[in-house]
Amino acid sequence: MTGFARFPHVIVYSHPGCHLCDEAKAVILNSGCMDQFTFEEINIESDHELLREYKYDIPVVTINGVEAFKHRLDAQVFRDIINNQ
Repeated sequence: MTGFARFPHVIVYSHPGCHLCDEAKAVILNSGCMDQFTFEEINIESDHELLREYKYDIPVVTINGVEAFKHRLDAQVFRDIINNQ
């Protein structure tokens, strides 16, 4: 698409009450590059397949459909990935 910037799409797979998920979301939202990506959070409890796949591995963070982080994420590494998309 000429003339349109396509931002990386970040998805956090999580579920309510998950402190690691809350930490990961805070790192993402405070990364200093919020204007450079789109953000979505998906509750794994909303889908049986997601629950089966991620039940013991949340949070999982994908960027453009590719798993980038599991359990914890580093702000600098996150920014580097976003800036290189």
